[in-house]
Amino acid sequence: MTKYVFITGGVLSGLGKGVVTASIGKLFQFRGYKVDVIKIDPYLNVDPGTLNPIEHGEVFVCEDVWIFRPAEGYEFRIAEIDQDFGTYERFLDINMHPSNNITSGQIYLSVILKERKGEYLGKTIQVIPHITDEIKRRIRNVARRSNPDVLLVEIGGTCGDIEAMPFLEAVRQFRLEEPGNTALVHVTLVPYLETIGQLKTKPTQHSVRTLQSMGLQPDVIVGRAPFELPDDVKEKISLFCNVPKEAVISDPDLDVIYELPLIFERQGLGDYLCKILGLPPRKPDEKLYKEWEALTNLFKAPKDYVTIIMPGKYCMITDSYISINEALKHAGAHCGVKVKIKWVETETFEEDPGILDDLIKEIDGMLLTPGFGSRGVEGMILAAKYAIEHDVPFLGICFGCQLLFVAFARYVMGLHGANSTEVDPETPYPVVDLLPEQRKIKEKGGTMRLGGHVVRIFKGTKLYEAYGREFIVERFRHRYHIMPEYAEKAKEYGLVISATDEGGYIINAIELKDSRWIVGVQFHPEFKSRPNRPSPVYLEFIRNVIRYKKSK
Repeated sequence: MTKYVFITGGVLSGLGKGVVTASIGKLFQFRGYKVDVIKIDPYLNVDPGTLNPIEHGEVFVCEDVWIFRPAEGYEFRIAEIDQDFGTYERFLDINMHPSNNITSGQIYLSVILKERKGEYLGKTIQVIPHITDEIKRRIRNVARRSNPDVLLVEIGGTCGDIEAMPFLEAVRQFRLEEPGNTALVHVTLVPYLETIGQLKTKPTQHSVRTLQSMGLQPDVIVGRAPFELPDDVKEKISLFCNVPKEAVISDPDLDVIYELPLIFERQGLGDYLCKILGLPPRKPDEKLYKEWEALTNLFKAPKDYVTIIMPGKYCMITDSYISINEALKHAGAHCGVKVKIKWVETETFEEDPGILDDLIKEIDGMLLTPGFGSRGVEGMILAAKYAIEHDVPFLGICFGCQLLFVAFARYVMGLHGANSTEVDPETPYPVVDLLPEQRKIKEKGGTMRLGGHVVRIFKGTKLYEAYGREFIVERFRHRYHIMPEYAEKAKEYGLVISATDEGGYIINAIELKDSRWIVGVQFHPEFKSRPNRPSPVYLEFIRNVIRYKKSK
């Protein structure tokens, strides 16, 4: 029988509930239990695919594409899910399924469409029981599909949010229906006031009272603070929030987030949750625990550092690129270096291109980021131009790969005005244009080419040197692609097509023949990078960045 751990948040968002959830999952994995994770997002979007990264952070992409059928005759393709799923995959080393991301949009759409088809037999449709029943049904569907020993369910936002109330009510009902099979973990902020040198517990108390007013008593309280909670603070939280002292757990600020499961384990959280859930008591597998400990130490002991510039359109919120940030850290740790990232909004290059001259001197490599739309694009193209002219190690991801090709077409091939039709529909040289199947689609919402696709890599290329294999599967999220007829002409100027799809039409990667290491990939290798198994292309990129730094 599947056990359920519900994770809620209080005080404010951005406390790192996703890392807490993944770390709790790791505690169960240490004990040999199979885990799966659901993330509930209370927003009304069906999925986060149409959200601006500045609004909500990165959109994570699954390997699988899920056909969501809210009612007979309706279906939606879903592979784009919340960024927390990247955290789950990196910690737990499992591929998440898109149906594990439940949104208010999906729930309400399902109920309304079923009502329109008469499936409720004339009933008055209400939040209770119809919306809450649909939420519980979705949770149980995931448990049936993956059959985990423990299913973790993270509720997005904070308790008290109006959008989250139906989900919290569903959790209350779920706990009533599954006595002894559930645990509730509440993550709150315990702020430190420097002016008086004290940790304050009052926000946590108020947050727990809000939860209690909804009929939910937490079993565990995880306190996010700058450092580990001292005993007197734990005792105060225990007394005022009605939990045993051993159930008050510290979540301190960390340089290496992968250390959190070890900190939780040292506080006895794994054993305590097993006791609450009635799971047979097991000690962590020593081999698994030691391996994770060694992995954490790898991140904590770099011998040197390298600096990577990341020109992009969404740099005001670094969560926009969280999987890229982590993939760089993974590769750096396995190469013995700390990766320092300089995020730069590319609109600044458009206003003052001379900024690039100063930045080039400071950096060891450049990663041109994914994105959509025309804002900041000329700055991204200028950045790619600088990498080509100065032969700086360069990795372009998706949109960054396309704009590398635009820069090559303009400044190496001499096709002045070359562009992507996404940016300039009237460009005289449409070197990047819509995929053939995308031309038939009128609505440009959640209709991109998504999920895992086979990539064929050509031998003798820099990309093949990274992967060492002819066929791989990587994840995609795009509507536009590099036009083959222009790429063929570009070969005369030193461009190499290093990967395509199986049919050979869609260009999946390009590189510059006589460069140190300038590579662009249409796919998103960062989504498959793991702390114990870095993405091969990111690893090869960092190796070349290190060589470049030494050569300087």
